[in-house]
Amino acid sequence: MDADSDVALDILITNVVCVFRTRCHLNLRKIALEGANVIYKRDVGKVLMKLRKPRITATIWSSGKIICTGATSEEEAKFGARRLARSLQKLGFQVIFTDFKVVNVLAVCNMPFEIRLPEFTKNNRPHASYEPELHPAVCYRIKSLRATLQIFSTGSITVTGIL
Repeated sequence: MDADSDVALDILITNVVCVFRTRCHLNLRKIALEGANVIYKRDVGKVLMKLRKPRITATIWSSGKIICTGATSEEEAKFGARRLARSLQKLGFQVIFTDFKVVNVLAVCNMPFEIRLPEFTKNNRPHASYEPELHPAVCYRIKSLRATLQIFSTGSITVTGIL
């Protein structure tokens, strides 16, 4: 590999987590009986509903708070949340789609080289922590961006936080 060649990193967003409210009380039993692709967890007091397109999983509470996971972009998360709200409206609930917010983003990328984790940790001490007995990756925290990077010796990097 040439030293002056530009290598672009492929950063792939694998999961976007969002939250929204329906501004109405939801009858979980009715959703479980009449909804499609639903798992009712009565002991926890929530319903899991899966959509096929976009491929997301929603956790629904009776208070009207809904958490959607599995989207690969913010647009896809919002589209899936709106589709979910529409399906709840079709079940007879007076749903008003409000307070939509992206709360977490998970992205991965691979470096074209390996990383020496003890040296990396020593050079980035205030932000990086590495305990190989507990976890095989360096945990690098960026407080200004509210993001956490998991850096593995293979060059694989996982970024979590609100990007």
